Amino acid sequence: MRVITGIAKGRRLLTLEGNDVRPTSERVKEAIFSIIQFEIEGRRVLDLFAGSGQLGIEALSRGAQSAVFIDASKAATDIIKKNLENVGLAENAVVKTTNALTFLENYNSFFDIAFVDPPYSQGLVTAALERLPMCMSESGIIICETPASEELPAEVGFLKLYRTYKHSKTALSVYRPA
Repeated sequence: MRVITGIAKGRRLLTLEGNDVRPTSERVKEAIFSIIQFEIEGRRVLDLFAGSGQLGIEALSRGAQSAVFIDASKAATDIIKKNLENVGLAENAVVKTTNALTFLENYNSFFDIAFVDPPYSQGLVTAALERLPMCMSESGIIICETPASEELPAEVGFLKLYRTYKHSKTALSVYRPA
């Protein structure tokens, strides 16, 4: 797993081992960043259920102003911190070991881009989408990675499901302001 482009282009990222880990594939990551390629620079990013932190790190590498990484696993947040240090992007990042839904309920600022990629088949995307609009700027974009078969709501707060992109067994659902 590597950073695709930007100031950390080509740098390797660490990931957790085991069956509980499902890193975003390179092809899907490329698709995500093709969708928002002109909307990243200077933006505040949330990487929710961050895992290795690869989505937030890619955004920082491409010019995002800042990124907040949230994961409930201490092992995952330790990997994220190592990855940020290894690619030289730790200065503009905050890493928190906490439950994503609790974080959203208590956060009182705004993000411009949010990546939501929780463990599959646990209802976490829908639960996060119920809380996430309160944490998004007026021009906020939410990108959810789910199994292709999972149905997501057409609207969440002031955001509407703009489009869903299918990549084999994975779906990317993009929410934008109505």
